Amino acid sequence: MIPKALQLLITELGQLPGIGPRSAERLALHLFLKGKSTSESLGNCLLRLHKEVSFCPVCGGLCEATGCAICQDVSRNSELLCVVERPVDILSIDKSGALKGRYHVLGGKLSPINGVGPEDLRLAELFDRVRKEGVKEVLIALGMDVESAATVYFMTKRLADLGVKVSRLAQGLPAGASLEFADGLTLERAIENRIPVENK
Repeated sequence: MIPKALQLLITELGQLPGIGPRSAERLALHLFLKGKSTSESLGNCLLRLHKEVSFCPVCGGLCEATGCAICQDVSRNSELLCVVERPVDILSIDKSGALKGRYHVLGGKLSPINGVGPEDLRLAELFDRVRKEGVKEVLIALGMDVESAATVYFMTKRLADLGVKVSRLAQGLPAGASLEFADGLTLERAIENRIPVENK
């Protein structure tokens, strides 16, 4: 019989992505066996995370209370804006070192079936940034699924009216895969070989 406190931890750990019931059980037992100081240290890190990390009001990426390091970096190319679905996508692309521009997080993809329309995404903020920040190219770095295609089509129509070049990541990204699982070299090649999006 598993003690209630341990079962509660197993249940919570099991809700993390990629953690199944057996892995959750092993992690919970590991934390218990490592002792109270390890659990306290982990707990303090989690509490600190929610106090000190938030979403950047400009790009929507992850930032500290002092502001977004990427948005504040004057060495970045302000004329190139890379649009991604989630904050974690910024981490994946920026780690590759291939993109020296700025980012914009949409916060999802258009999906009428799931009730996600343009007003549910950070699209108005995107178009506003393009108008105000002197952006000349928008690189759309979304996946290759149906919802991504619909989102790209919607954005391309609006961005064409603003007179900016619109491009997408080139080949190398598997269909239906998430950017967070792409390796740095694949992302670098996809960025370097980006292709223009035709406004038909």
